[in-house]
Amino acid sequence: MQIRNVAIIAHVDHGKTTLVDAFLRQSGIFRDNQRIDDRILDSNALERERGITILAKNVSVQFGDVKINIVDTPGHADFGGEVERILSMVDGALLVVDAVEGPMPQTRFVLQKALKRGLAPIVVVNKCDRPAADPNRVVDEVFDLFVALEATEEQLDFPVFYASALAGSASSDWDEFKDKIGERGSILPLLQGVIDYVPGPEIEAEGPLQMMVSNLEYNDYVGRIALGRITSGVLESGKEIALSHSERTKTRKGKISQVYTYQGLEMVPVDRMVAGDIAAFAGVEEVEIGETVNQVDHILPLPAISVDQPTLTMVFRVNDGPLAGQDAQYLTSRQLRDRLIREARVNVALEVSDTESPDQFRVSGRGELHLSVLIETMRREGYSFCVTKPEPVLRHTDAGVLEPYELLHMDVPQEHFGSVMEILGQRKGELQVLNQGGEGRMRAEFVVPARGLIGFSSLFLTETRGHGIMHHAFSHYAPWAGEITQRQTGSLIAWEAGVATAYALQTAEERGTLFIGPGTEVYAGMIIGEHSRSGDLEINVAKRKQMTNIRAAGSDDLVKLNTPRQLSLEQHLAYLAWDDCLEVTPKALRLRKLLLDRHARERQKKKS
Repeated sequence: MQIRNVAIIAHVDHGKTTLVDAFLRQSGIFRDNQRIDDRILDSNALERERGITILAKNVSVQFGDVKINIVDTPGHADFGGEVERILSMVDGALLVVDAVEGPMPQTRFVLQKALKRGLAPIVVVNKCDRPAADPNRVVDEVFDLFVALEATEEQLDFPVFYASALAGSASSDWDEFKDKIGERGSILPLLQGVIDYVPGPEIEAEGPLQMMVSNLEYNDYVGRIALGRITSGVLESGKEIALSHSERTKTRKGKISQVYTYQGLEMVPVDRMVAGDIAAFAGVEEVEIGETVNQVDHILPLPAISVDQPTLTMVFRVNDGPLAGQDAQYLTSRQLRDRLIREARVNVALEVSDTESPDQFRVSGRGELHLSVLIETMRREGYSFCVTKPEPVLRHTDAGVLEPYELLHMDVPQEHFGSVMEILGQRKGELQVLNQGGEGRMRAEFVVPARGLIGFSSLFLTETRGHGIMHHAFSHYAPWAGEITQRQTGSLIAWEAGVATAYALQTAEERGTLFIGPGTEVYAGMIIGEHSRSGDLEINVAKRKQMTNIRAAGSDDLVKLNTPRQLSLEQHLAYLAWDDCLEVTPKALRLRKLLLDRHARERQKKKS
């Protein structure tokens, strides 16, 4: 059987997952009367809520006599660890580019990874049915990007397909395709292009077993399942194997209970899998990403998967707040540490290390989104913990302290460009490129310190009235840019424990913006709002009105309060100061001081 292994890479929201939907629908995977959801591969709840791909997924389609293994990869640079390890399983890549937006920052990021691995690229200009589509301009921009990334002559001679993934149609001839835009077509010419332009895997069918573990899944019935491409040899059920690593001398043994292959979306048990195919196996619980599966008598580890280093770090600590155990299942430092270590085994771009305190663990990731997705996932699993303010991962060299910088690309209406420029200037951003975007819009590229972009996304959407588009990706390390003041105001802090009353909140509202409403349970040291001035202010929000037998007309009318400000997880993280932390529980997010006791906070201020 012939095999093709191909990854779909693209910028966020350029149509990767929708394209996979079209492949699955038209390749005969589903019954004619079967109900099928859109974005089938975005099965994770967080992926559906955020509208982005977070985890890489494997599917396969049968096209004639050829089995095509397709991997859908994340488009956001924060999940680059998923991209890097998945690209080790494939021989080609479908680069999907929006016919209006053209190449974007994360297009550059994922393409650079693919070209470095020597993959055969096929360019798919998607969304050709959009009103402002200009495929010819986009192809020229993609070619310029290939040149800038130092692609080889073979890679520069890439085939181009024009597509509308939503309509399920594609063609290599633009003149023919543009006359049929809006009609329901066929995606099969693109599948034929994969067979024609992506080479088959280079294998040693008769050699000793070699398979790099590139992904892990979990099944309640069989436990941990390891996925990867078989480079040489045969993988068989019931056989004993050895697990080796190129950076370790020690090997471990295990026995495969079951081998699996992909048929469409399903993982189907088989007796054996041959070299060149993407396979999965169960039975070895301690297997990790980056390990090589070998025969017991032939230990030949493959080169380990290399990923870019993290750029942001934060401390996860045990929740010592008074309300910690109300709605959580996992609270202890041991449970928190075990969960973070498990995540680091699967999420290769994440680094977890112990600190001097047994109740605190340092977690480093690719960016704010990378870390916030981990936090949200853990709270939904029943964990309760606290996290501190995100900080950049610094490098100390002879030339001084270096910090990570991001390349920010944005497209905003012209009338909002000045205010956005001002905000980025305060965050040490430097303008690199400025172009007229058409229809009264401006396109610009900035280089900004990674810490300057913490909390910038929500501020950007507010300033542009929701009409701005922004994306960013890691650029380089450069000298420390100096202090960045992200918040001039202090916090309103609860004075004592109790239940917030409307009577007390009415007084607090005069001092700033509230984050809570009446009936909210509070405790001493909890942040209940933003002070309108610099410096923190402690206030009693659980105070009740004294009851008397005297009544006056109009004085006891219902208290009217403004709607409290609702913060998202990312906005909570952006709000944090150096002495704050965010309490995370399955049902609540609470801002609080690291030191709950006000006397301890006063002593800390005097020392600092």
